[in-house]
Amino acid sequence: MKAAHVCRRLFFLTVFAAVAAAGIFFVMTAGHSADLNEVTPRVRPGLEERLRTAGLSWGAPVYLRIFKESSEMEFWMQPKSGGAWKLFHTYRIAAWSGHLGPKLAEGDGQSPEGFYATTRRLLNPNSRFHLSFNIGYPNAFDRAHDRTGSLIMVHGSFVSIGCFAMTDPGIEEIYLLTAAALSQGQSEVPIHVFPFRMTTARMQRAVEEGPEVLVDFWQQLRAGYEAFEASQKPPKMRVRGGRYEVNRS
Repeated sequence: MKAAHVCRRLFFLTVFAAVAAAGIFFVMTAGHSADLNEVTPRVRPGLEERLRTAGLSWGAPVYLRIFKESSEMEFWMQPKSGGAWKLFHTYRIAAWSGHLGPKLAEGDGQSPEGFYATTRRLLNPNSRFHLSFNIGYPNAFDRAHDRTGSLIMVHGSFVSIGCFAMTDPGIEEIYLLTAAALSQGQSEVPIHVFPFRMTTARMQRAVEEGPEVLVDFWQQLRAGYEAFEASQKPPKMRVRGGRYEVNRS
């Protein structure tokens, strides 16, 4: 009995130490708040030059597409002439957490998938992770399926617990361009999060691997993915009957 008691005690002490170490690591690598008065004059001139070269302008509407499998964020912008949107830059995601599939519950350590949006109210220039903005999880779809969670961010640094970490230099550009679009009249910036690039071949592989309930969810995401691929304009998505669909009205 004594040996069993000692083993159990050692086990719990080991688990506690591991959890504590993970927490300490996360805090140590969380980074620091940025000073926009320092960041803006340092980063904006170079960004504006790149925008001019690409035929884009400061404050133009923006659209973000995230692909978890390849750890990429596409940053699209609307040109002055209207028409098809332009891919300004593809940013490498330093970290996201969990596995392919949606976030289901508070504390599951999972980065979500679905159709989200940020607004001026959701910008956080005082983030512990340099700069950040909330993506708006849970949305109407998540609430319809009783999914829980909060404070899912796109932020700086290189660690994540449910969020999308873009490194400090990456978030400086992403934040400034997003904030500029919102300040110039874009009411919300769509952020569409996909498990992978939803090509026919990749979806066939997903169907073969299952499970069926996940494939059905991904088929709903694919409708939004394909709508953008066809038009090169951010699709308007809605939730009806607990399912995502493209709003074509």
